[in-house]
Amino acid sequence: MKILLVCSAGMSTSLLVERMLAAAKERQLDVDIEARPIADTVQYGQDADAIMLGPQVRFQEEHIRSLFDENKPIAVIDMKDYGMMNGKKVLDEAIQLIESKK
Repeated sequence: MKILLVCSAGMSTSLLVERMLAAAKERQLDVDIEARPIADTVQYGQDADAIMLGPQVRFQEEHIRSLFDENKPIAVIDMKDYGMMNGKKVLDEAIQLIESKK
């Protein structure tokens, strides 16, 4: 599974990526998770199984959706989970998102 987290500059999601990877390791899941700035979404989103937008770029959701096939799983990360850096919950949401598009 490949999950792309997108935020303004790709920096604020770095800690969330670490927490998501720790949760995946605990569950013995093989995932590739990376954080990128919104400007890199097209380049890195093509290969992603899911694209998760940080709350600070939620206003870009429709634009991002327009750049990909309608079956590309795209969602905005819950503001509370983002603020708490709840890697387990965001990972669960990404997995559910991917499975719902299969």
